[in-house]
Amino acid sequence: MSDPKTVLIVEDEKNIVDILRFNLQRAGYQTLEAYDGEDGLAQAVSANPDLILLDVMLPKKNGFDVCRALRDQGSSVPVIILTAREEEADKVLGLEIGADDYITKPFSMRELVARVKAQLRRYTRYNGTDKAESDVIDFNGLVIDRSTHQCTLYDKELNLTPLEFDILWMLCENRGHVISAERLFETVWGEKYLDRNNTVMVHIRRLREKLERVPAEPAYIITKWGVGYYFAGEDQPTI
Repeated sequence: MSDPKTVLIVEDEKNIVDILRFNLQRAGYQTLEAYDGEDGLAQAVSANPDLILLDVMLPKKNGFDVCRALRDQGSSVPVIILTAREEEADKVLGLEIGADDYITKPFSMRELVARVKAQLRRYTRYNGTDKAESDVIDFNGLVIDRSTHQCTLYDKELNLTPLEFDILWMLCENRGHVISAERLFETVWGEKYLDRNNTVMVHIRRLREKLERVPAEPAYIITKWGVGYYFAGEDQPTI
């Protein structure tokens, strides 16, 4: 039997921490708690949790800065942003700086636990601690190995998050065919796509920044306006 996964809760409201701790432990997870951003970042580095629930409005260091610092250090630990903010720009910012998902307060515990489970499944698969089908896509200098979740472009390793890897795999597996944002979201995230959901767009943008030589003029991941995205895979190295 595998060891229980550890979730770090970074939230300054004690009543919310207590509710999250109770429900996560009831679902079989271990928990750590931090009540400000600086302690949250320190525990994220020292304790190496399997997932982080990260509030935005925190004392000492806000959640955006904590997430940005983790990604700058090369950490790919799943981060779910917890926010009471309704502004679309804040949700986009969280995704752009490296968060894997966001959930807006108030939220149901059932929904939150389901999202935690989904992110942990993806991360476990990404790190090779779960059995994965041994498939390799190799063309035009790009090599994607789904069994090891490694990706290289002209022998240069791409540092992809688990979500970015899954998006790239799906596009490459269907290369030459346009995949709608709805299909990408429902396949990769495993949730129903809602109108005005720009989560896919933000992750495509982040993926292009790692893959493309000129992200604003993509040669690999192409947008078919009004339809979706497709992987062209022209022979162009990344610099």
